[in-house]
This record gives sequence, C-alpha cells and structure tokens, in this order.
Amino acid sequence: MRRLFFFTLFLFGVLLSACSIRQKGESPSLEEMAGGMIMVGFQGTSAPPSVLEAVAAGRIGGVILFDKGKKAGESYNIESPAQLKALTSSLQNASPRTLLIAVDQEGGRVRRLKTERGFGALPSAADMGRMSVEDVHVLGFRAGQEMAALGINVDLAPVVDLRLSPVSPGLGDADRLFGSQPEVVTKRALALADGLYEAGVLPALKHFPGLGSAGKDSHHDLPDVTESWSEKELLPYREAFRRGWPGMVLVAHIHHGGMDAALPSSLSPAVIEGLLRRELGWNGVVISDDLQMGAVYKGRSLEERVRLALLAGNDILLFGNYLKHDPVLHEKVLQAILDLVRSGDVSRERLERSWRRIEIMKARLPGAR
Repeated sequence: MRRLFFFTLFLFGVLLSACSIRQKGESPSLEEMAGGMIMVGFQGTSAPPSVLEAVAAGRIGGVILFDKGKKAGESYNIESPAQLKALTSSLQNASPRTLLIAVDQEGGRVRRLKTERGFGALPSAADMGRMSVEDVHVLGFRAGQEMAALGINVDLAPVVDLRLSPVSPGLGDADRLFGSQPEVVTKRALALADGLYEAGVLPALKHFPGLGSAGKDSHHDLPDVTESWSEKELLPYREAFRRGWPGMVLVAHIHHGGMDAALPSSLSPAVIEGLLRRELGWNGVVISDDLQMGAVYKGRSLEERVRLALLAGNDILLFGNYLKHDPVLHEKVLQAILDLVRSGDVSRERLERSWRRIEIMKARLPGAR
C-alpha cells in the first residue's frame, strides 16, 4: 500500500506538470524551449520515473531507444513489440506536446528492431542499393508502418554517405551505405525516406556533410576528411532540399580543415550556419550526432560541448546516454543550456528559433499536438 501511495503521488505530479505546460499555449518558457532541444537515452525497458517526470514538465523533447546495453549487464529499451509499445505509450502520454521518440533503424546490422525479437526484417543499405527504387520505397513504407504502430515517430535514417573509402569502420565497412554513386545513393535513400514519412515517421539525412571517406570511426576518434572529402557528397542533400525534405539533417563528427580549421563539423558555425543553411538553403531542424561520441567527447566538458553545439546552430542536441551512461544526464544538459542563456552566452532568441523549427517539423506528424 505504501508503494502504491507514493506511485500515485508521482503520477499526480506528472499530470500537474503536464497541465501547467499546456496552459502556456504558444508562449513556451525558457525551460521548455531548452528541454525541447534535448534528445536523450536512458536505461530500462520501462521509463525511469525521473525521465517520465522530465518529459511531463517539458524538460525533455525527445528520447532515443536502443536494443542492447553497451556493456554486459547494462539494461536496454527494446525487448519485444508489446513491451516497446507500452514504453512509448507511457512516454507519449506523459508529454504535454508531441514527444520525439527515435531509433536507428537503417537496416542490416543497424536495426534496433530486430527480427529475433519479433520485429519485421529490413535489409542493409548495401542490399537496398542493388534493388529498384520502387522496392526500396515499399520497404521504407512497411518499416515506417511498423515503427508508427509501435509509437516511434523518428527514424535516424537514411544514411546518404557515399562509399568513397575502401575502409569505413564507422559505417560497417560500407554495409550502411547504398553505394558510391551519388545518383544511386540519392534515389534509394530518398525512396526509403519517402516510405517512412508516408507511414508517419520523420526521417533524418545523415551524416552531413559526408562521412563516406572517413577512415576512422567517430565513435572513438575524430576522422579528418580534409584531403578525402568530395563536393559530390553534398548532392543527396541538394536533391532532398529541392524536393522539400520533411525531416531533419544529422551532422557528423568529422574534421575538414577547409571548412573549419578548429572545430568538428557538428560544432562548427561555418558548417551548419554557413554551408548547410546559407549555401544549401536548409532552414529545417538540425540534429547533432551523439555528443558523447569520442570524436567530440575527448578534451571537452559537457558544458563545453553544449555551448559549442548551440553556437554552431544545432536545434536538437543528441545524447545517446549509451556509450557512457548517466541517469541524470538530461538534467545536466538542461542546466547547461539554461546557464548559457542566463549568462548571456546564448540568447533566448536563439532557443526560440530552434523551438519554432522543431514545432513546425513535429506538426507534420499524424496526431501532433
């Protein structure tokens, strides 16, 4: 009875938080705008109370789910279709606005929804690169239908990197790539994305401005593509934007000295505000790659990574909370954003721009609120 009493109090507090935010309508608080920029992972096949409470209060705008723990004994989020549906429902029901619930469902080896756990099959990008555009579109639509039915509304796919390096450790040595020719990659990747979107799932183009020539895995080290990167790696993005891309763009952790001598692309105003927004004309949502990856984690505090990511122009700061787990990571990221605004390093208007972009994108989802 005592446990039931405290759980009832917790639920009551969650509902009060949600109601208070709904009453704010179109005038979000600073905390809610900051929270809307945070996408974070957590451990467990059910949402921890601290995560549910933060979601209800608008202090988390998105979550990312994984199908296994990084280390032996670590918990994960995806066990079965029924369990996953219960998890996403609990999160979405707690949220006052549409919560972004994301997975990496590229196909092949990068599938959080695996057949051995009762989910549908999805071939690798390398296999899809040899299929017809029509067949890839059908695969995307079926995968999107499954994800949408399970409560997932963001797929961090497709990968539009070109196969330019004979060794690509961060890309499964090309298993994650549709091919080496821009036309082949663009047509199949956008066919997959169209299918996802038609089924009610927001896609994400990755890894801008191109990871296909990287000889290192950015999970561990910062790849330098200064000499190997090619302008043709931007062609899939140009075509997607020309067609009216409905999702987001995920920025890679790579170094290109010609674009920015000091900062990796994911933390670079020259790459995001310059190349992506001004030159290519993208005014939608930009999401960082995981800000816990070794390429940006080494030598930078959490506060520094948040500061640089915001100043660079990222709208959503992704923290997988997988490579290095911290049960209160979402609270630390939120506080870092708030401190930057209150100190004057980042303006409230900067957060408002990201808030508007995210809300416009979410409005494209079925049943968005």
